[in-house]
Amino acid sequence: MSHTEELDKKELWGGGTSPFNAGYGKLMMWFFLMSDALSFTGFLAAYGFYRHNFSATWPSAENVFTHFPFVDHHQPLLYVALMTFVLIMSSVTMVLAVEAGQRMNKKAVMIWMFWTIIGGLIFVGSQAWEWMHFIQGTELGAFKLGIGIVDVHGTIEQTQGIICQWTDETKTGLLLPWREIPGDIRSGFIELKGDELAAALASGNEIYGANLTHNEYGHPLFADFFFFITGFHGTHVFSGVVLNFIIFVNVIMGTYEKRGHYEMVEKVGLYWHFVDLVWVFVFTFFYLI
Repeated sequence: MSHTEELDKKELWGGGTSPFNAGYGKLMMWFFLMSDALSFTGFLAAYGFYRHNFSATWPSAENVFTHFPFVDHHQPLLYVALMTFVLIMSSVTMVLAVEAGQRMNKKAVMIWMFWTIIGGLIFVGSQAWEWMHFIQGTELGAFKLGIGIVDVHGTIEQTQGIICQWTDETKTGLLLPWREIPGDIRSGFIELKGDELAAALASGNEIYGANLTHNEYGHPLFADFFFFITGFHGTHVFSGVVLNFIIFVNVIMGTYEKRGHYEMVEKVGLYWHFVDLVWVFVFTFFYLI
């Protein structure tokens, strides 16, 4: 083999270069994110299918997620919007951390990584708070009388059986056979008052909050998908916070200064941006549509 042929072979198979100017670690992160995106796509597609299939009993998010810390009256989706804002801003601070790393500015990387971690912790804590209220339920709860779950807020939430509406303040309510109300709630109902309603509530058929079996707000599958998909995303956010904290400690110790680059910050930055982007889709599917 001639010397020229040997050089050509080294240039073709020598390695060490990339057509996209990206390191091995960064490419592997992209492969992981692509496979993870397919997982979330499958989950959200399944959610959309079942929501369409059970549209008559599917709860509206604005009637479910109405709590806000230290506010007594309902604020539909306001706290979820705040959570979304915090997570998006943490993505901005991550961009600034990556940019500072490219300039080899250790102090700026530390500052922006710190605020990214804080934003992630706020989001995870907020999601735990939201889960708590979703599981705990409202003060009213819902009836389960024979067939399906009945609604207490005046909206029609089932396709057969009986629907119930009542208020905790007046202790009055109404029971309506579904066949008599094909549209909005009408007259011709049987009204329960005082002791009669109290006896019905004391029968033990009321449901408070949501779990994997029962759901005060509507179809139980809504709670199943909510716990699984938001829990799956929350696990990603928590994992991202842990990774960011490890990188943050390494930055403080000067690990990347010694290496001469901050590529690890870019790698965890890709993951963090992916987590933020996925939440935009989760937020849209669960809360807006």
